[in-house]
Amino acid sequence: MASPIVNRGSPLSYSSVRAYLECPLRWKYLYIDRLPEAPRGYFSFGRVIHSVLEEAVRPLVVPSVRKTPSGRSQLTLEDFRAGEAKRAASEPRAVGETEAVLEMYRRAWVSDGYTSPEEETRYKRLGEEILTGYWETVRASPPTPVAIEEHLEATWDGIPVHGYVDRVDRTPTGGLDVVDYKTSREISRTEAKESDQLALYQVLVQENFSDPVEGLTLYHLRSLTPLRTSPRAPPVLEELHGRVAVVRDGIRAAEYPPTPGRQCPRCDFRSICPEFKEVPDGDRERLALLVDRFRELRERELALSGELEATASELHKAAEDLGLHRIPGTKDVAIRRREESWRYDAYRVGQVLAEHGLSARVDRSDSEAVRKLAKDPEVPAAAREAIASAGSRRTRWYWELER
Repeated sequence: MASPIVNRGSPLSYSSVRAYLECPLRWKYLYIDRLPEAPRGYFSFGRVIHSVLEEAVRPLVVPSVRKTPSGRSQLTLEDFRAGEAKRAASEPRAVGETEAVLEMYRRAWVSDGYTSPEEETRYKRLGEEILTGYWETVRASPPTPVAIEEHLEATWDGIPVHGYVDRVDRTPTGGLDVVDYKTSREISRTEAKESDQLALYQVLVQENFSDPVEGLTLYHLRSLTPLRTSPRAPPVLEELHGRVAVVRDGIRAAEYPPTPGRQCPRCDFRSICPEFKEVPDGDRERLALLVDRFRELRERELALSGELEATASELHKAAEDLGLHRIPGTKDVAIRRREESWRYDAYRVGQVLAEHGLSARVDRSDSEAVRKLAKDPEVPAAAREAIASAGSRRTRWYWELER
């Protein structure tokens, strides 16, 4: 399936953020060039299972109060039912028969991407087992969803984000539980606790629903196991926001370098990727000679660089011992230079900027701009001191030659 057209201001989803962080060039192929990926059976299987669960569980939905863009709660015509949500959540639900769910499954099935009829048959049987077992748990203890397969959008500290949330449930205490289905072979509780996808869904639900998020759940369908964790704490969300900001900034700057890694063997774009593209036959011999020459020069460079570094170090020690900054040779004068640079903890700087209402003044990752802000007399002294304490100075000495 072709990826959606994405421009530099489009909202970011979890899958697009993950794709960019893995390999910006692959992200470009998918979201800018819209190159299709080969269908895979496990993707087709997952989409079918999700669509069946959406269709089967949707009749149980009791909508919840939403937020307006300004953050206030509002009631739509549909939301008038939400006033009875807590009462309805405790009432018995009319749950359909398992056979009806399996019929939905048979209608929804697609054969794309399977490597053989045998593989397709195995997956089809697996889906029947999953849905039969899952629906029995639903019949025994119906969930209390307020939303199913909901497309949510939000602006998260200046960054547009969106996502399709599998399910949002009402908790017994009146809050919300965010549920994401997984059809993969195995999932650990650690994965549930560290899932960036659940964290982003938490943000989306918090920004769109009036009730608080009380839990996050990865539901492992193969084992019928809900792996429930607590909502992510603010520092965890701040770290995720930082990664999303890296993706946003990279897309704005049109930076799409190839990034080789474990994802490469399964990538559909290896044949056009600069990391793996083959040299044309007509250029192979000429370029091979250039590579050999480059190797020879690099070996000489490495040998010289070690000698150069040792000589500079010896000059530096002599200058330190004698208190000199200029040492004449027979042809040139070696002049000792000092270079100073500052680095700042972007997370600590971001906290200070937010606390003093300065976030719009400077990009916290721009060390030079942050240093200037720390010296600005118009900035409150407490903020300047806090910013300065988040920085560290680096000094480098080097030599220049002068006739």
